[in-house]
Amino acid sequence: MQIKREAVCGTLQSNDCLVRVEPSLKPEDGIELDLKSSVLNEFGAQIKKIVQEVLDEFEVKNAKLFIEDKGALDCTIKARVETALRRANEK
Repeated sequence: MQIKREAVCGTLQSNDCLVRVEPSLKPEDGIELDLKSSVLNEFGAQIKKIVQEVLDEFEVKNAKLFIEDKGALDCTIKARVETALRRANEK
């Protein structure tokens, strides 16, 4: 999947996350992930793993992702990333 435009999904409420996806400026940039989380020390690696799994599922190779997590569950993070990617691929 190619990221065509910026897209956002989610909120900054407790137990949710805000995901913003943008196209990379250059194809060689790959995936850039900017993760901010209230539980980064405890669950940062798990959050990154979930995000990477979704990116692999959608075959995204180049994108910038900005995620601000407020203690979201794994299923919420996955759903927010999926939705942001789908929106970023719309015309």
